[in-house]
Amino acid sequence: MMARMTARGRSEAHRTATPLELFFDLCFVVAVAQAGRQLVHALAEGHPGHGVPGYLMLFFAIWWAWVNFSWFSSAYDTDDTLYRVVTLVQIAGVLILAAGVPRAFDGDFAVVWFGYLVMRLALVAQWLRAAHGSTGPERTTALRYAAGVTLCQAGWLAVLLSPEDVRPWVFLALAVAELAVPTVAERDHQTAWHPHHIAERYGLFVIIMLGETVSAATVAVQSAVDEQEELGNLLPIAAGGLLLIFAAYWIYFAVPIHLHLSSNRQAFLWGYGHYLVFGSAAAIGAGIEVAVEESVGKAHLSQFAASACVTLPGALFMFTVWLIHSRHQKRGPAQQLVLPVSSVLVLACTFAGHGAVLLTGLVAASTVAVGVTLTARQGQALGN
Repeated sequence: MMARMTARGRSEAHRTATPLELFFDLCFVVAVAQAGRQLVHALAEGHPGHGVPGYLMLFFAIWWAWVNFSWFSSAYDTDDTLYRVVTLVQIAGVLILAAGVPRAFDGDFAVVWFGYLVMRLALVAQWLRAAHGSTGPERTTALRYAAGVTLCQAGWLAVLLSPEDVRPWVFLALAVAELAVPTVAERDHQTAWHPHHIAERYGLFVIIMLGETVSAATVAVQSAVDEQEELGNLLPIAAGGLLLIFAAYWIYFAVPIHLHLSSNRQAFLWGYGHYLVFGSAAAIGAGIEVAVEESVGKAHLSQFAASACVTLPGALFMFTVWLIHSRHQKRGPAQQLVLPVSSVLVLACTFAGHGAVLLTGLVAASTVAVGVTLTARQGQALGN
């Protein structure tokens, strides 16, 4: 069955994520896991100058492919046969990209580019179908998206052809161009993305990032225990990491955000900022793995550097969630200061030696406790 692709309304009732969207998200776990694994190897070998830029570039590619699909599906999901088939083609592109991540960390972006090509051709086909089913400014917007995505994909060839020393700058220029496409495409007509649906989609992806972090940290601890039997050193890292992950979940979902997403300007700033939210959430798991490897003598970096691999993404997650997400729902200076102050305290935990990860987890848990207490007091004050 194939329907005419028309825009869905922003006020549509009971709009939730579909099974196909959840399946799409699940397949991204493979790509995120590959990027995280390469980051762990680079950091554990003492090569942050190579690992961190590589991770940032590849995570941008993964994240942006997910963003492209999520916002399109929020506006135009018909869930008919053709839509499902094209989405499955995009998933195939994601898996090709994931397979090319290890090569990309070594400077060979050919497989990643081809995986991106598969995804982007499918996305362009979706936008052309949306253009075919619409008229006027809406049709113009869809055609602008199709043209913008096509031009950017052609531009990514420059990454393959550039010398290694200038590649990050070429990548940065193309990333800016990618981010500009929605702004240019929607300047005369806004697509019918659904605020509640978009908020739910982003929340589900946060859960996937944290789930990947739990999985990576669990495997690291299990491997270390099996090989080294260093349970006494590993338990504080495992406990601190788990507290940090639990707190990250609580902090992100403490406030509803869909009411804030009332315009493209607000929604795009919020959506783009999630590059740091998603990236730091996934990097926490990589940092825990590095801390585990350092504790059993398998990593070639200092204890301070290994601790920073956990505290830096942890602090970045807290501060970014406050900056783009939770501050819009906080009331009063006390509530507004909780996450910024906590992010500074998490950074200070880097200097705590063997107890850095455990102390980070305790700070994160205390952050949740303080936030819950302040919210409860505010509720009581309003009730009175």
